[in-house]
Amino acid sequence: MKMQSYSELISVWLILLGTLLISQACFAHKHHHSVSLKVDVLSGRSIPKNFFGIFFEEINHAGAGGLWGELVSNRGFEGGGRHIPSMISPWGMIGDEKVISIITEKSSCFQNNPMALRMDIHCDVTTCPPGGVGIFNPGYWGMNIEEGKTYEIVFYVKSTGPLHVVLSLVNSDGTQVLAFSHKLADAGKVRKWTKIRTTLTATGSDPQARLQLTTTQKGTLWLDQVSLMPTDTFKGHGFRKDLAEMLVNLKPRFLRFPGGCYVEGNILANAFRWKETVGPWEERPGHRGDVWNYWSDDGLGYLEYLQLAEDLGAEPVWVINNGFSLQEAVDPRLLKPFVQEMLDSIEFARGSPNSTWGSLRARLGHSTPFSLKYIAIGNEECSKTNYRESYMKFYKALKQAYPDIQAISNCDGSQKELDHPADLYDYHTYTSAEGMLQNTHVFDKISRNNPHSPKAFVSEYAVTDPKDKVINGTDIVEMVSYAPLFANQNDRVWNPDAIYFNTNKVYGIASYWVQTFFKQSSGSLLLDSHLPTHSKAENLYATAIKWMDDKDKKTYITIKVVNFNNASTKLNVSLDGVDRNLVRVARRTRLTSNDLEGDNSFDNPTKVVPQTSTFKAGEKAIDELKVEPYSFTAFDLFY
Repeated sequence: MKMQSYSELISVWLILLGTLLISQACFAHKHHHSVSLKVDVLSGRSIPKNFFGIFFEEINHAGAGGLWGELVSNRGFEGGGRHIPSMISPWGMIGDEKVISIITEKSSCFQNNPMALRMDIHCDVTTCPPGGVGIFNPGYWGMNIEEGKTYEIVFYVKSTGPLHVVLSLVNSDGTQVLAFSHKLADAGKVRKWTKIRTTLTATGSDPQARLQLTTTQKGTLWLDQVSLMPTDTFKGHGFRKDLAEMLVNLKPRFLRFPGGCYVEGNILANAFRWKETVGPWEERPGHRGDVWNYWSDDGLGYLEYLQLAEDLGAEPVWVINNGFSLQEAVDPRLLKPFVQEMLDSIEFARGSPNSTWGSLRARLGHSTPFSLKYIAIGNEECSKTNYRESYMKFYKALKQAYPDIQAISNCDGSQKELDHPADLYDYHTYTSAEGMLQNTHVFDKISRNNPHSPKAFVSEYAVTDPKDKVINGTDIVEMVSYAPLFANQNDRVWNPDAIYFNTNKVYGIASYWVQTFFKQSSGSLLLDSHLPTHSKAENLYATAIKWMDDKDKKTYITIKVVNFNNASTKLNVSLDGVDRNLVRVARRTRLTSNDLEGDNSFDNPTKVVPQTSTFKAGEKAIDELKVEPYSFTAFDLFY
């Protein structure tokens, strides 16, 4: 079977997406057998340089309470709505109603965040309970506090009298103090809103800790914008390190953000508004993501997404709101302000420090423009009334101002040509294994005769049946990303997800580890390769790529093999265009499991992970490559 395009690369990749191991979908062959694979080292097709990437959506508390390092939930007391009285969840009160009263007021010093918390303290140092009275915040299902690490607390306060408060990090029930600091101030200093900043060093650890603010000073205190951040974040930019490192491990070439439905909202009032997510964090109003139903303080905003893409070495793919929500649509005649929002967002990212929005970016600490080459005009709205009319308003304005930026349409071009111009079209698929099998050649209907036809961007794919996964693409696919990316174990509204986490642990499911096999694929050369025609009937798939390692500067040929059989296979590789006596097997990476229904978990995060073996020169010949049953294996050859 001749591999003529990177369509087969996609098929091999996505065939193993979930637990990888498909028992009921294959025909068992219990005998051992040998298969010859012929690879032409001098002939192949270039895989797009930005082929493999990631899609981040604020879903499952992926950002708030996840990738973004902020430990305080509802830090500005805005999450309960801008009403009086309002809920302050998850904040709680320390002390009973006889000694403390709490209420929200519209008395903040921040215009965009009017809510503040008022505490009336009815006791003093002689009558307050031991430890004082006050409030606590448990964060997002607990705060992970680690011994020896430092945490920065920032809050705003005013008082009717002198300030005497204790800031402390304690275990989940408040009985063990992990860190604390006393803050004192004269009445004159805190008569008006005052910013207080301090750093705590933990002397103990607890993944379910909470932040407390207590006092024995009788009088009234007002609090607002209470933040607790670890000082040790990914590249110092506020991202939780262990989660960010899971992304680094994928070596993504692009980052699509921030959604998904999160961009739209159920109603436009709750859509993602980029201008409200930049600037000082205290002044960001936050919003309720009403599709996934939780509040975000928007600490993870447009600037942070651009920064994350830069930190990962990935191209940002910015999904704009184009006047649609899940339930509403702006009249196309009234879209001009929305179009301008898009243009302003691009100027913020790419504009010079002297431009209107570029100067704001520079003032916020990033004087050098970001790279921004892709704009997705909305999300999943092609079937809605007036989408094309609305799309064209954005498209024309984009191409007039920034002709180099690639425009991504929501309409599926896999079955017929688009009826409007686009550089890429967005293709999403969430289906069963059977559905994936039926879509093996989903892109085959599109003509390759027009080199200017838009390419496919498979920006969201997954199989909702956890047992098995298959999809196929073709050489018209430009970019691919799995979805969703992250899920907090306490808010799993979508399943499956590539990476699961809680306050202190993280693991990738088998789908995540499959993707690590393709870190070198972007920009590599997919070599022409041949398997016997009967091999595919026997559920064996193989591809080969050629790439150069940036570190050792060696040229590698990586052969990836999927064995869907319950018997091992011996792979005999012949290479055209190179002296086989010069070829060495450097390493083998294998992903398999004895439990075909198993996957990773918090209790066993490494149950299904790749295992790599390295070989000395001459130790492993290319005509003796063993492929285990129900496995995904990559062999790195060099010469």
